[in-house]
Amino acid sequence: MSKFLKIYRYIKSYWKYISLIVVFNILSMVFSLGSFAMVQPFLELLFGKTELIYVAPKLTLSSQSLIENLRFLISKIIIAYGKLEALLFICILVIILFIFKNFFRYMGLYYIAPIRNGVVKDLRNKMYTKVLELPLSFYSENKKGDTISRITSDVQEIEWSIMCSLVMAFRDPITIIGYIIALFIISPYLTFYALILLPITAFVINRIGKSLKRKSAVVQQKMGTILSVIEETLTGLRIIKAFNAFQFSRDNFHEINSDYKRRMISIYRRRDLAAPVSEFLGTIVIVVVLLIGGKMVLSPGSSLNAAVFITYLVIFSQLIPPMQSFAAAYYNVIKGMASVERVEVLLNAEEVILEKPNASPIKQFGKSVEFKNVNFAYGNEPVLNNINFTIEKGKSIALVGHSGAGKSTIADLLPRFYDCSSGEVLIDGKPIKDLVISDLRGLMGIVTQESILFNDTVINNIALGQDNPSEEKVIEAAKIANAHDFIMELEDGYQTNLGDNGNRLSGGQKQRINIARAVLKNPDILILDEATSSLDTESERLVQNALNNLLQNRTSLIIAHRLSTIQFADEILVLNKGEIVERGTHSALIEENGVYKKLFDLQSFV
Repeated sequence: MSKFLKIYRYIKSYWKYISLIVVFNILSMVFSLGSFAMVQPFLELLFGKTELIYVAPKLTLSSQSLIENLRFLISKIIIAYGKLEALLFICILVIILFIFKNFFRYMGLYYIAPIRNGVVKDLRNKMYTKVLELPLSFYSENKKGDTISRITSDVQEIEWSIMCSLVMAFRDPITIIGYIIALFIISPYLTFYALILLPITAFVINRIGKSLKRKSAVVQQKMGTILSVIEETLTGLRIIKAFNAFQFSRDNFHEINSDYKRRMISIYRRRDLAAPVSEFLGTIVIVVVLLIGGKMVLSPGSSLNAAVFITYLVIFSQLIPPMQSFAAAYYNVIKGMASVERVEVLLNAEEVILEKPNASPIKQFGKSVEFKNVNFAYGNEPVLNNINFTIEKGKSIALVGHSGAGKSTIADLLPRFYDCSSGEVLIDGKPIKDLVISDLRGLMGIVTQESILFNDTVINNIALGQDNPSEEKVIEAAKIANAHDFIMELEDGYQTNLGDNGNRLSGGQKQRINIARAVLKNPDILILDEATSSLDTESERLVQNALNNLLQNRTSLIIAHRLSTIQFADEILVLNKGEIVERGTHSALIEENGVYKKLFDLQSFV
């Protein structure tokens, strides 16, 4: 039961639609039973067994009263017009009842559509919001393709499971219960024997589907692997072609895809076994009912005559399809539970970067940024050790060192992309863990080594995160970043769509768009993570001039690979294996003749 409650948790906000579905399915079942109830008077009339009723019975809500009043109505038609007209009346009444039955059945399905699509929308919204909220460390440990798979194929599987569960919960059980009550009214003795056999059917179906959930979980993981491979292929297509890795990539994907196919075949075969097995077991139950009911009809003095027994069989035969549908829906729900659990893993993933309930707002940067006894590790791997430095307002600190020394990690700690393992980062004397995260990041502008652009227009990429930015300010920012001239050469200028990750631009052009984005934000604190490393010599000169203007009197943390670009910094920190091994101005470090001097000489030689 707990499995199904997980699914219904997603649909509880749609209780109005659910109420309508229940009402319409009850009405559909009532009119269905009414149409089958016509079988008995039809047969009695056909075989000449009709007993005419001349006095109208008392009308109540009991089934017996309704049947007696129907017989009275048929008797009046026979007396007034004849048996053929009475037969025609029954046929027309059956058609009318079936029209209402199917109308209400459709209305039940009509209101399922907004539930299943609404739940999918809600789930994807929650998951996308969670994707934005989760820390960067989550994506270092999990494949992007698997996350995409959870948002797409897993949610789609849940949609199908919810559809099946809605049918299972709000249509088939209502139909089954209504039919069973009608069968008990007709013949309690016969129905008792039928109900003894039905649980055996349910037991067999449950045994067949026991492993579906486990198999489905593996299949959904395989789909995540497929999407990861596709995502990596599209990202690295240039390298695949350059290194003639076509055959390797193709064979690897074919192997993964074939394994997915084999597992899906196994799941579908097991799931599809439900319908024939339930039909076979249902046939056995019908045969038993035929045997017992036939014996009762043939027994002298039995209350069960042929017309009543045939009516019973007609209603009982209609009990089998909803039971088969119920079994198939059960299989799909069990299969979908694997996707529900995969989605919940993402939705329940721990948000390591948490904002305190009473976090302090900060709208303006006042005095300084301080790293105080900061240590950091990725898992059990130490990255930073006892980092201490202060950036006074309006000053710039540059970080240099070999790759892997911890420079980018320091930059990631300031906007709380990660939190310190120990120690703390302070702004104006307040630990950043005590501040409102959106306010903290609102103080900062970041230009990363990797140019991050979106499949949108130039103006929307520059104005990312800003509501209704003026085009004049965007153009001004682009001019400062030396991007305006090449933007105007694009086919639609600032309204040009840049394509996936801005692939319509060169590396230098993409980076200048990123810098223009930071310029437009006009942040109090600027973080440059090797912002000019991807630029050619001419572009670097243009951008460096713009950055020099931007950095004037601005608090900045600069990570530099090319030491020639940070000679102006107020202080340079030299990192080695996560520790600050040297610090000072450019000239002081040159005179010190240590690690910095060796790096500078090496680059000068190159």
